[in-house]
Amino acid sequence: MNIRTLQADDVDRLLAFETTNRAWFEQHVEARAPNFYSAAGVAAHIADYLDSYQAGAMHPCVLTSDDGAAIIGRANLRQIDHASGSGEVGYRIGQAQARQGLGSQALQHLMALARTRYGLRILNAWISPQNLGSRRVVEKCGFTRDALAAPVVSQVNGVGHASHLYQCHL
Repeated sequence: MNIRTLQADDVDRLLAFETTNRAWFEQHVEARAPNFYSAAGVAAHIADYLDSYQAGAMHPCVLTSDDGAAIIGRANLRQIDHASGSGEVGYRIGQAQARQGLGSQALQHLMALARTRYGLRILNAWISPQNLGSRRVVEKCGFTRDALAAPVVSQVNGVGHASHLYQCHL
């Protein structure tokens, strides 16, 4: 497995990854709009992420197979706020690669980027109580739940899921 920055020519690989894992992801996170699942939709998504990357507001990464031919996961450092020294992390690992430690490796990569490249001091992650795997990953990497932060509610398969804030001080 390799981790690298998302690239404009990742359209076909990213579309294959997102399409293959769509049902798996939609069990845990809010569904993407149907128009995302096309070459044009993914190309627009990548262009948006790369614009945000160029502006210093995010750092989008992909996890690839050893040969680089397939995307097997994603990891994003986003909402980079240089003034407050904070950012938000998120990741998604393909179903076939789940429970192999890739989420932890991706999060550790984002933590290193946040510290060394962006000089951030605090990272946030929003985790649903139903997503036990993600909760284990963030806790293993030193994040703790902020019990005072109000939850954020999103729709997962038509059901409201309250995600809780986890933070890590770098």
